Amino acid sequence: MCLIVFAWRAHPDYPLVVAANRDEYFERPAAPAHWWTDAPELLAGRDLEAGGTWMGLTRSGRFAALTNYRDPSRRVSGAPSRGALVRQALEDGRDAAASLHAFAAERARYAAFNLLLSDGRTLGVLESTTGAVHLLEPGVYGLSNHLVDSPWPKLVKARAGLAQRLGAFTPAAAEPRPIAEEALFDALLALLRDPTPAPDPHLPDTGISLEWERWLSPAFIRAPGYGTRCSSVVLFGSDGRVRLREWSWDTHGELRSEVTHGFTR
Repeated sequence: MCLIVFAWRAHPDYPLVVAANRDEYFERPAAPAHWWTDAPELLAGRDLEAGGTWMGLTRSGRFAALTNYRDPSRRVSGAPSRGALVRQALEDGRDAAASLHAFAAERARYAAFNLLLSDGRTLGVLESTTGAVHLLEPGVYGLSNHLVDSPWPKLVKARAGLAQRLGAFTPAAAEPRPIAEEALFDALLALLRDPTPAPDPHLPDTGISLEWERWLSPAFIRAPGYGTRCSSVVLFGSDGRVRLREWSWDTHGELRSEVTHGFTR
């Protein structure tokens, strides 16, 4: 992923709400979110080049996602795919804190990353560049291609948008919850589809060209050969229900496919 905003224990009906965009080169093949045949407890999209994933969850309610850390000087020649870390985090039987500390000890093998992991009771993030593991208090947070809550314009805007939309959302008592939630899915998708670039004075300096900083500054990216490939919203309900909706986009930013999965953990 390249943009994740999430609310942890910030709504009485939803212990965890996630809205995320995956940005990648269009030539890199990938499959939409599905239950994996070689790991039946795992629901995730799949990178068909390296075999890993950028975000996933399990039937027991475990959740993991990864963002790359944007710094060309931190490239690691011959490093294994960071997408494998998400699967390992989901399949690890330890609690979230123990898992993240174990991954911290191995972080030098990989190009720089942030790994977000919840076991349903705790939510934490490993920042590989510092080795720090942060166990998060209830609140609304964001991750892009830097550290947790780095004040990049798109992250600040998306995080505020999630807080506003979630604060205004109350499932209608007269409606079945899946129907009431459709409005929340639509609102969070609109947040993820924002193509507005940041003004030049507010752009981060991550070691790439100014032109690419501009292209990468919106929540929804369209750059030469590269852009937002899919948008995902995950709702973990306090009643045990989990819903994932994922929209995949073509090179023009038009809808290619849409999938919805639901289960009770």
